[in-house]
Amino acid sequence: MSPKNVVFKKICKDKSVGVYMGKRDFVDRVDSVDPVDGVIIIDPEALQGRKVFVTLSCTFRYGRDDMDVMGIAFRRELYLSTRQVYPPLQDREKGIHTKIQAKLLRKLGDNAYPFFFEFPDNLPCSVALQPAPHDIGKQCAVEFEIKAFSAESQDAKIKKRSTVKLMLRKVQYAPEGEGMAPSVETTRDFVMSDKPLHVKASLDKEIYYHGEPIKVHVSITNDSSKNIKNVIVSVDQVANVVLYSNDNYVKSVAIEEPGDSVSPGATLQKVYTLLPLLANNRERRGIALDGKLKHEDTNLASSSIVKEGVLKEVLGIMVSYKIMVKLIVGGSVAPVCVSVEVGLEVPFKLMHPKPDTGKETDISPAVEMEEEMEFQEFKRSYLKGMMDDEEEDGNVSGGDDMAPKEK
Repeated sequence: MSPKNVVFKKICKDKSVGVYMGKRDFVDRVDSVDPVDGVIIIDPEALQGRKVFVTLSCTFRYGRDDMDVMGIAFRRELYLSTRQVYPPLQDREKGIHTKIQAKLLRKLGDNAYPFFFEFPDNLPCSVALQPAPHDIGKQCAVEFEIKAFSAESQDAKIKKRSTVKLMLRKVQYAPEGEGMAPSVETTRDFVMSDKPLHVKASLDKEIYYHGEPIKVHVSITNDSSKNIKNVIVSVDQVANVVLYSNDNYVKSVAIEEPGDSVSPGATLQKVYTLLPLLANNRERRGIALDGKLKHEDTNLASSSIVKEGVLKEVLGIMVSYKIMVKLIVGGSVAPVCVSVEVGLEVPFKLMHPKPDTGKETDISPAVEMEEEMEFQEFKRSYLKGMMDDEEEDGNVSGGDDMAPKEK
């Protein structure tokens, strides 16, 4: 997540427009989402009479750029909002500014103009499906982006050299308050067996944090005449691509198979410990990951929490987790023994804890606040495939393929 006091800065190639933002992670609290705010800096001489606009977009990409067929891109814009920043439509001094905007406006001077967006409550969080090691191009993902550009009008052709954009991330944290610890049990009857097999699986709590071991309490009472040959316990990630096909991708991201067996008339009480980590799944295609910025590391995707009443079909990729307890049950003594499976699914949530903001304090003197700011600049020279005079109708590719420089 973005460090405190860091201001992200990016200037377009022709120096006409620049973007300053105090953060790039925006929290979805289910009933509300952090607003997107920042400041645009302009160079009146470089603009040469053009206007300046800023857009906030949410895009669902379900194919690489090189898969585009007959001009039809494998991506869908879920949300797009545009504001005119310059010439300003209202007096800058009469507007209501956030704390970081007020600090930046004081520091950057008269050629700085604020922008502000409200997220709608029906947009997905940033998530991506991990590509295979040999895959190239952009992966299937839900992405957010701020783009600022100068043009004659909002609908005019946009030059890449007059465009700057920053990737954003919409995240969810674990809700406050602990739900009931999940517990599931089942009883299975078998042919030619007078008594059944009873299995119970339970967890210590409903929500686990990334990197936290998960203890699964398994209780097996085998009153049947069948022999349980093996017990397999796994963490399964379910990624539901709901936007275009309602496909389900079920991947085991942690598994324990110690070879436990339970003979007829016996019982087993055991705690299995699982640790789902991206580090153990980096080569596997289709694993859902939390969205990331630049080339920083990420983690397994967090569980999706959806506001009641929101259509799931517009949420792109939804992620959930479950503990799968699978028993391999063999037949009784006979010439032919056919194994069957008995399974239990225990749902739970895997998320990040809410950051501790108690240490943050407000500093009132303007000088002290301005001294706190540390600018992290993204250098345009690292942008791959940049053509000086190329024009575009929509988004600019390669937004975060740049090396950051702090100063």
